[in-house]
Amino acid sequence: MADDVQQSETSARTRAERPYDPLDLSSLAFWSSTAAERERTFAQLRAERPVSWHRPVENGLFEDPNDQGFWAVVTHRHVTEVTRRHEDFVSGEGIVFESMPRELLDAGQGFIALDPPRHTRVRRLLTSAFTPRQMRRIADRIQANSRRIVDDVAALGEVDLVRHVSALVPMHNICDMVGVPAEHRRTVAHESQFAGGWRDESLMQGAEPLGRLLEAAGTMRELCFELVAQRRAHPEDDLLTALVQAEIDGEHLSDDEIVSFFGLMMIAGNDTTRQSTSHGVLALARHPEQRAWLLEDLDERLPGAVEEIVRWATPIMTFRRTAARDCELDGRQITAGDKVVMFYASANFDETAFEHPERFDVSRSPNPHLSFGGGGIHHCLGNQLARMQLAATFRELLTRLPDLEVVGEPELGSGNFFHAVNAMTVRFTPESARAAARVGSGS
Repeated sequence: MADDVQQSETSARTRAERPYDPLDLSSLAFWSSTAAERERTFAQLRAERPVSWHRPVENGLFEDPNDQGFWAVVTHRHVTEVTRRHEDFVSGEGIVFESMPRELLDAGQGFIALDPPRHTRVRRLLTSAFTPRQMRRIADRIQANSRRIVDDVAALGEVDLVRHVSALVPMHNICDMVGVPAEHRRTVAHESQFAGGWRDESLMQGAEPLGRLLEAAGTMRELCFELVAQRRAHPEDDLLTALVQAEIDGEHLSDDEIVSFFGLMMIAGNDTTRQSTSHGVLALARHPEQRAWLLEDLDERLPGAVEEIVRWATPIMTFRRTAARDCELDGRQITAGDKVVMFYASANFDETAFEHPERFDVSRSPNPHLSFGGGGIHHCLGNQLARMQLAATFRELLTRLPDLEVVGEPELGSGNFFHAVNAMTVRFTPESARAAARVGSGS
């Protein structure tokens, strides 16, 4: 114990003596700027200081007197390295910039804030529930949900894409997959926003962030415990039942582990697809030549286009690790307890990993983006689900609303975790008007 205390004090002194990098990655102003403006800073760091030490972020959820800063890892190569060195850089202390109490880590970050051996056990059991039968079942529902969502807007001519499309796609798909009844879905979608949106003043409506975050976590946990109890008593054909019944070598998931994964699915699963949909629509509207090329052979080209949309959007911009021990990264001395933040928003635009990364190019191949992680034990378990949802949604939008355009500028979030689009107006010719025009022209 005495050795641990001495090591902690030595590490704290080391951090206090380090000079902060002159480039700003910590201020609210930086995260309130555009992605293009942030990229100029990232590009300079990639070229000159791929691993750099920065002051604590502003507008944190907690006042943490022990938070002395973080290492920023900005290149594709180094982000991948940190991801795969899971013994040196651990997840158990949290995945966001801020230091959080254990109850919030468990409720809001799920098994992605675990380390081996517990992470290995939980991930193995979770993976066993994602059977081919489950994926076939949800694939059919994804197609139907995308069709229904576009059905509901196709006659309107102008909508907020985020509210009427982007937010609904993952809400219905994930709730179908997990087995959340219709009467609970809007509650789940609303409460899940606070995990990544507690900095958003329009969402918070004056609420105190920590209290509102705890309230949201409590609501989600209570609902999931209720659903788990129902599935134990009355199994159904859904993922929640599969999780309840998952077994490997006599081991099962505990109710707390299922609830934790439920929260992760509702938060990360919702927001990643939601943000990628919005950013993808915006990119295709601003690059009509890309949309035209894609439509020339949609079946063949759509899978690659989805990869570029996910790279371009980078829906999760940052992920944190914590140094488990003194070690080295790119010649920099990392001390035990240091926060090490991977900047996917920079790595996905790294000139050494992508040819002309500044271009939105739906024909890009290869496309080694890190939007689903950099490999290793924490690679995104839901990556295929996200790809399926995006492909189905863009197929419906591109074929049924071919002249869709973005009106004005989107309302962007200012957080440092999700690359959020809060609102975005789109305009298009209603399906009925296009059908009438075809009839009138005799085509």
